[in-house]
Amino acid sequence: EVQLVESGGGLVQAGGSLRLSCAASGFTFGDDYTVGWFRQAPGKEREGVSCFSERHGAPFYTGLMKGRFTTSSDIHKNMIYLQMNSVEPDDTAVYSCGVNPTLVTDCNYHDMNYWGEGTLVTVSS
Repeated sequence: EVQLVESGGGLVQAGGSLRLSCAASGFTFGDDYTVGWFRQAPGKEREGVSCFSERHGAPFYTGLMKGRFTTSSDIHKNMIYLQMNSVEPDDTAVYSCGVNPTLVTDCNYHDMNYWGEGTLVTVSS
């Protein structure tokens, strides 16, 4: 059984940085896989923040925050990370991680097979 548990959320000032972590127990990182982070703010649709795919060692990045936020994985520790830089008040949301054991080209929540429950990030101005 695959379980994803996020951590690292909290209060951060605008302009600062934050790193979220996701422990992915029971998930096998094969030759091709996709991991990603998604967020949902009150009254808004869930959106794909940052996704990372690996196809035979070649990385592929997608997502709305490509460049400012970066997803990475440590397959030896079964961990997924989201590095958030230059955060803004509009980044306030619940952030969830998701995984798919195949290569997915879009950063779309519905393309993930498993999701975590999320961790709240609040950015103060």
